[in-house]
Amino acid sequence: MTIGADLMSYATIQPLMRDGTAVSPEGKEVLNATRKVVRHMERSQSLFGSKAFAISEVSKLADECAVENWDGNGAAAIDDVAVDHAIAFIRALPGTMPMPELAAEPDGSISLDWIQSRHRLFSLSIGCSERIAYAWLDGTDRGHAVAHFDGYAVPPRILDLIQSIVKYGNTSIRAA
Repeated sequence: MTIGADLMSYATIQPLMRDGTAVSPEGKEVLNATRKVVRHMERSQSLFGSKAFAISEVSKLADECAVENWDGNGAAAIDDVAVDHAIAFIRALPGTMPMPELAAEPDGSISLDWIQSRHRLFSLSIGCSERIAYAWLDGTDRGHAVAHFDGYAVPPRILDLIQSIVKYGNTSIRAA
């Protein structure tokens, strides 16, 4: 099987994995096997590059903040649903987009941040709902809003804002 065929297979099964509604024991078994295949494929740096690293960083962050009061100040544990949403968001980013820095938030959400300087940044918060809160600072232009993320496509306004922040330099992942 060629890499192209592997990616075609991945593109076909990856959405099915997220939307799995199997109810029979056999169906659940197939869904679990599919999830294992997708996780295995996403670990491949050659196929997924920085996305594979970002996805593993989300998992690492979730493990580090999996218990209540992980910060000693009463922070909520990162919820598995927030982890799934953050991973889906990373999967949905264009392959050419620099990956964000990641941080756990006290409410159990995950922050994805693109920081060029203290005057050029974009930050979004992914939690258990399909609503994503985001804010940006681009010189004197700044703002905040909320968008709906369906798990498949990053809202165009968010992509435009991230691209406007990163177009003059590269960001890299640094787990917070």
